[in-house]
Amino acid sequence: MSSSDMNTITVIGSGLIGRSWAMVFVSGGYNVKIYDNQPGQAAKAIQEIRKQLEELEEADMLRGELRANQQLALISSHDDLSQALQGAFFVQECIFEQLDVKQSLFQDIERLVGEDIILSSSTSCLVPSNVFSKVQNRTRCIVSHPVNPPYYVKLVELVPHPETAAAVMDTTHSLMTKVGQAPIRLKREIDGFALNRVQAAIIAESWRLVQDGVISVKDIDLLMSEGLGMRYAFIGPMETIHLNAPAGLEDYMKRYGEGITRVLNSFGPVPDFSGGEAAKKIVSEMCELVPNDPQHLSARIERRDQLLMALAKLKKDH
Repeated sequence: MSSSDMNTITVIGSGLIGRSWAMVFVSGGYNVKIYDNQPGQAAKAIQEIRKQLEELEEADMLRGELRANQQLALISSHDDLSQALQGAFFVQECIFEQLDVKQSLFQDIERLVGEDIILSSSTSCLVPSNVFSKVQNRTRCIVSHPVNPPYYVKLVELVPHPETAAAVMDTTHSLMTKVGQAPIRLKREIDGFALNRVQAAIIAESWRLVQDGVISVKDIDLLMSEGLGMRYAFIGPMETIHLNAPAGLEDYMKRYGEGITRVLNSFGPVPDFSGGEAAKKIVSEMCELVPNDPQHLSARIERRDQLLMALAKLKKDH
């Protein structure tokens, strides 16, 4: 497929992630065809996208070089899978996390597209070898796992199937870079990928500290938002420790490696997140800070997205 043919992307699923991917891809000037198996849902998604793009343009936060109406002109909705796939060089699946449904969908897609079309899944918790197990040509399969919400948080984890061709990884990396995302390459598949493994470690120790009466829910969140998170918004954990000793990373480990090992050895078992008095207490404490009714949660989500938008602009300007 020539580069001139690589201008159409099909997004499968018109929920939050599907809409976000569509917005990201059109910001890079690609034609996007949104498919949903529920009649009319893809068309409704475009109306929601229209509203978001116009709001972003008004706030001077629209991504890409095209105006909102120009980006909208690149999007079409489809209720027929075959029609939605026609002309696409890249397919981004964004349906719910049910393995058998994803497997069946990719079987259907494979029957309708050529051998050189890249098949990508947005899955956050299913490894590629399972998602694509029923695909015949698995060399063109890859997971492109975004961070919610993808329009403001640019990281994308690229996770290969054991049979994924190097060219597929390279093409996907180039595509994600072109549309303004920040792709990272995993060298092999692993349960949880990289982001959720690091996140799980933070969640587990945060939960233990609250559960064991060391700190409150409010203060553990402040520890991250006003402490570690301030640095991590711009540099990662490796560079953080590299800069935290006079002679860099090796010096840091000489100074603090023994203490880190001691602390790590003191960590308790994986907490029970599903129930028990400790879990109920943590949930109650969280809900006192942010009530879990739809109105309060929606307001906090909107606040989160506004802050992420501002942070994204700050990072872009620096």
